[in-house]
Amino acid sequence: MRTHGERYFPYVLILPSVIGTFLLIVFPLVYSFFLSLTSFHLLKAQSLRFVGFQNYWEVLHDPAFWVALKNSLLFMVVVVNVELVLGLLVALLLNRASGGQGILRTLFMIPMMFPPILVGLQFRWFFNDQFGLLNNILLSLGIIDRPIGWLVRTKTAMPAVMFADIWQNTPFTAIVFLAGLLSLPVEPLEAALVDGASPWQRFRYVILPMLRPLIFIAMTIRSLDAGRKAFDLIMLMTGGGPAYATEILGTYTFRRAIVDYQFAYGAAISFIDMVLTVGFAVYLYRQLLKGRT
Repeated sequence: MRTHGERYFPYVLILPSVIGTFLLIVFPLVYSFFLSLTSFHLLKAQSLRFVGFQNYWEVLHDPAFWVALKNSLLFMVVVVNVELVLGLLVALLLNRASGGQGILRTLFMIPMMFPPILVGLQFRWFFNDQFGLLNNILLSLGIIDRPIGWLVRTKTAMPAVMFADIWQNTPFTAIVFLAGLLSLPVEPLEAALVDGASPWQRFRYVILPMLRPLIFIAMTIRSLDAGRKAFDLIMLMTGGGPAYATEILGTYTFRRAIVDYQFAYGAAISFIDMVLTVGFAVYLYRQLLKGRT
């Protein structure tokens, strides 16, 4: 028969985790939502009052919000799909490499180890219009006759940031797919080979279907993580410009809450962003469960 102390001992063990979760997640979340329902302004704290959902109404009627949302979706769709394709190609190449596999895999994973801040600084120099490496290469090859301002043009700023993100995060998808390739059962592949299937047919009808759950998992993780890492890159490379060309929800929230001191307005943007993210995550999770049934 369990004593009174033994009955509650498991709850005592998880109590620190519960307290930490409350202090780090629940309390800030509740406080941020409360803040979004007020008129709190850092420089006008004395005018704090309850305004209900007025901040949400203003956010949804702000053209800059819709520009940031469109840029966020565009960034996520492009970089995630490119990283999935490149990651799968790299994983296939690394899986077929006969010699020096360990060295090749290690070298290819290096970009993923760099913090986003360092990557942002690196590519800000790479795309610099005065002394950037890219312009120097193109000029020396005669492809262009004068330097191009990659980060100050509305048509090239977002692709430049996307390139930096793809360079850093493609190794992640490659790791996921390589792990999947190494764990595939050999029987279906041998059967396809005996049946005379070509390499493309083996990939299309045998390998790809078995990798589909991993592809979906990698897509989900990168889709939910793309905005967070893009914030660092954009703030360092373009600052959200030029003319809002690289403004995403993260930089838009930062600008309104931190730069303009409109904490309540920024909290409303953050909550809208969170609702969209959670809704998208639930959708992806349901699609994953549907694919397993």
